[in-house]
Amino acid sequence: MSRSIDLRVWRQFLAVAEELHFGRAAARLHMTQPPVTQAIAQLEKTLGVLLFDRTRRRVALTPAGEALVPEVRELLARAQALPARARAAAAGEVGRVRLAFVSTIGFERLPAWVRDFRAASPQVALELVEATGDVQLEAFARGEIDAGLMLHSPGFAPPDLQRLPVASEPLVLAVSAQHPLARAEKVALGDVLTEPLVIFPRRIVPSLHDAIFGLYHAAGRTPRVAQEAIQMQTIVNLVWGGLGVAWVPESVTQFRRAGVVYRRAAEFAAPVARRRGQGSKPATLPSCETSLVWPAEGDQPALQRFVDFVRASASRESDASG
Repeated sequence: MSRSIDLRVWRQFLAVAEELHFGRAAARLHMTQPPVTQAIAQLEKTLGVLLFDRTRRRVALTPAGEALVPEVRELLARAQALPARARAAAAGEVGRVRLAFVSTIGFERLPAWVRDFRAASPQVALELVEATGDVQLEAFARGEIDAGLMLHSPGFAPPDLQRLPVASEPLVLAVSAQHPLARAEKVALGDVLTEPLVIFPRRIVPSLHDAIFGLYHAAGRTPRVAQEAIQMQTIVNLVWGGLGVAWVPESVTQFRRAGVVYRRAAEFAAPVARRRGQGSKPATLPSCETSLVWPAEGDQPALQRFVDFVRASASRESDASG
């Protein structure tokens, strides 16, 4: 039956292996020689092999003892490092953060955050996976991710998750460069709302999907959905293909697709008014937010360290832009 061997015994073995003298090894360990000699004899008995050849004139390592020396050195070094590692883990300096993110945050901010966080916390493994909001919620439920960067309409809060807003941006219109709307000096919103629409499925970002549909309904229109697609890059490619126009977050303009132009709010004519009988308030272009979200319960120091880092980074970026 195997027996566990105390680290103290391995320290005694290593001292004898390095000194090749029981008396010097005992002095190094601040012990008398007999307990060291007895400990090595018991270790050899436990292992069932000789670790040292002993004569009156010399002590030498056997092949078995020689093979153990580097392993024991590593074992003792790792054991010595454990208290510091435990303290570092409690402070969030080591660990793992599994982060899901939507593609829009990946165009600009996320790469800089990943670079700077890894420089500040090199012992925290940051695992990235691109996922839409619905997929992120499922992953949270299964415990497969620790945090997510989600796109949503302003103020939306996913249930049972803490939320830190990190970016706010308007929606812009993506339109084929060949379309008459792309060549107009000022785009009439009423003309846009009659065009076929390329949009993401509602399940992906329900709050933003509803906000876009709300723009049409406020003007007394019903969206003509020509095609749904999950990824923003795919939506832009479908616009290039002439399937329709699309409302996308402004950050998507970083995806420069030849043959597609983006029209911002300033390039629109006066917002279209609601139809008679529906009031006179004009329809306005919706905006969107991106938030870092994570479970409301749970204490993960590495995750909290990442949250604090993102909070500070987003605050600095907001101050710089303001």
